Parts: sequence; structure tokens; C-alpha cells
Amino acid sequence: MDIAKLELAAQRYRDAEEALEAARSNLQAEAVAALRQTDERGSQAQVARITGWTREYVRKLIKKADAEGQEVPAEQG
Repeated sequence: MDIAKLELAAQRYRDAEEALEAARSNLQAEAVAALRQTDERGSQAQVARITGWTREYVRKLIKKADAEGQEVPAEQG
């Protein structure tokens, strides 16, 4: 058994998992921000299409953000 390869693979997995969680959090925040910036008809459907989430999940995400008092993220860049 090559322990060094196993440790490297485990570390790569943990790093990838951490990066995925950060990306998920960012995507959720940006989706909430996009929906709060418009009341245009079909905006939830557009966010669902772009993200691959269901419209039900998008509605739950907004509801959760409202309950937590989540602020719209500041512009980056």
C-alpha cells in the first residue's frame, strides 16, 4: 500500500470538497442578489435555468435568505 499516494488523494479530495462548498455558497448568494435586484416576470425561472436548480429550490433559497436577513453581496472586482 502506498500511504503517500493515499494521503495525497485524500488531501486533494478535501481541497476539492472545500472549493465546491465555497462555489456553492457564492452561487447561492449571487442568485439571491440577482432576484432581489429585479421584480421582472420570469426572473426565478431564469435563475433556475442558469443554475440548474428547480424553481422550488430557488424559492426556498430566497425564503431562507429572507429569514436569515441575508444582505446582497457587494460588487466584487
